[in-house]
Amino acid sequence: MSTTKTSSSGGAELVPFKFSRLTRRGILLGLSLAQLITLAIGIVTVVGALYAGGGILLAYTAPVWVVTAALTWIPVAGRPMVEWLPVSLWWLWRSTGGQLLYRRRIVVPRPVGTLALPGDQARLREYTDPETQAGMIHDPHQQTLTVVCEVAHPAFVLLDPGEQERRVTSWGRVLATVCRSGRIATLQVLERTLADSGTGLAEWWASHGTHDDSWAATTYAELIERAGPAGERHATTLSLSLDMKAAARQIRTAGGGIRGAAAVLRQEMSTLVAALRSADLAPSGWLAPGQIAVILRGAYDPAVAASLERHGQLGQDLATAGPVAVTETWGRLRTDSAHHAVLWISEWPRSMVYPGFLAPVLLSTGIQRSFSLICTPMRSDQAARDIRKKKVEHISDQAQRAKIGQIEDAGQTAEYHDVLQQEADLTAGHGVLRYTGLISVSAPTVEELDAAVAAIEQAAIQASCETRPLVGQQAAAFTAAALPLCRHI
Repeated sequence: MSTTKTSSSGGAELVPFKFSRLTRRGILLGLSLAQLITLAIGIVTVVGALYAGGGILLAYTAPVWVVTAALTWIPVAGRPMVEWLPVSLWWLWRSTGGQLLYRRRIVVPRPVGTLALPGDQARLREYTDPETQAGMIHDPHQQTLTVVCEVAHPAFVLLDPGEQERRVTSWGRVLATVCRSGRIATLQVLERTLADSGTGLAEWWASHGTHDDSWAATTYAELIERAGPAGERHATTLSLSLDMKAAARQIRTAGGGIRGAAAVLRQEMSTLVAALRSADLAPSGWLAPGQIAVILRGAYDPAVAASLERHGQLGQDLATAGPVAVTETWGRLRTDSAHHAVLWISEWPRSMVYPGFLAPVLLSTGIQRSFSLICTPMRSDQAARDIRKKKVEHISDQAQRAKIGQIEDAGQTAEYHDVLQQEADLTAGHGVLRYTGLISVSAPTVEELDAAVAAIEQAAIQASCETRPLVGQQAAAFTAAALPLCRHI
């Protein structure tokens, strides 16, 4: 997870900025807790063998300390082998327990208010706010309540530099508003490419066409009806998740229970809408349960997404919006009509970049993908404690390296400077968020999926980002990347 700041600068020209580096500092001398455990096991084995039986026993115990050394030091895909153990063991447990396959039970009715989603998402509950008619998703385990809003915005890359800088500053104020709330668990920005359903053309013909039952009018109407997807369009949603634990007192004041939580969330919704409008963004209203159902169904079954948007009331039921079948493999996910692969943005740009740096990824054509930016706001007091903790750890590690004569590399120095910059920004009144970037790529066949993933990886390189496939956890990653439910991974 990458940590960055919401600082902004005024002026008529674009101001470059830099993201904080991904923290790779461990508990001691750059080693994580898992590495320290395996290293300790190896050292205890070697010392015990030398004291108990000398060289012969050391040779007998060689498999133990050799394996622990390999797990500690040998990297695989940029991570030590020991850090792959939890992922591998969890994958093995799920594969032996039959949890990699999901098939909906058609004849078994589902409880009222539940969502027909696989895996951990089966615990989610639906609630319709009586005042705004917005569909709210309740997670009883994580104690969150999530609502979704669709946002319209102009093409950022077509604006002049001064207008781009002004909008970046305004968006920074929106994020700062979220940070100051103290009751927001997650803010998710989801940008999707969708097949154009042709509804715009159909609406134009309905209002401007000549409906005189002539041959020309009938033929033209049939062509519009059969046109189907003729291109692609972009849709952006903002998902706001209320932390019911942090807002427990306000919820009790509002009446308690899910109704009280909905009343508190409505306050946050009003604040966010006002902040979005001040940033020249046009929220189109909070989505009703039927509209959320269309998004969920389209994510799992892209082949029918355009038809659902074209034909009004079809598919607008959360109880049936989930997939019929899901098959998860180590590096892919197979759902109703598509194959999916999820990439994690493991490194944001380390050098100075301009606000439109993600244009190669977001404007890639011919690829069906979803880009999800999951923002976790930190309260000012929590952020200050976290920064102080990081400063102490950096200084302690530096002193420890000096004792043993280890040279401090440039990466460690850069991480320490990032911490100091975050402290300065927090003191200046800016907010601190933790960003997680996920890209879900979909295609009808495996071959097309591999080609699309390769194209997205190249686009990410052009955007100065580094991506990694989330192997062994594609199902959970897909729900976080492609669904507007503020899910984490």
